[in-house]
Amino acid sequence: MVACQPDLSDDPIPYIPFNEIIINLSFPEYATLRTDGGYKEVNGGVRGIIVYRVNATSYNAFERNCSFHPNDACATVNIHSSSLYMTDPCCGSTFDFSDGNPSGGVAWRPLRKYRTQLTGTTLSITDEVIN
Repeated sequence: MVACQPDLSDDPIPYIPFNEIIINLSFPEYATLRTDGGYKEVNGGVRGIIVYRVNATSYNAFERNCSFHPNDACATVNIHSSSLYMTDPCCGSTFDFSDGNPSGGVAWRPLRKYRTQLTGTTLSITDEVIN
């Protein structure tokens, strides 16, 4: 039955290259990134980037452009008020912080994940896609 299958036809996720983002984690505006589970939204990419601290040596950077119908004007991912996952209030999809994989809703592709590198207290984010 075709009706029971998920609709996997969708627009490609847009890509906008950006200059390397350098974050000095010792600056007060990045204090939330000094605690496991902390996050910060920064400029870059298509609709912005969510930076998430996994642990003291690992950070994830996710594109805020939702992977479901990414060209819709409202397809922007935010942090849920619980801080436990990311959500797109437009389509109702939710995404995990480990790899940006969909955990609920209609989205079937993960969020775009960018390369991060930590050197001392400097976190760099490049436009290199790692998923």
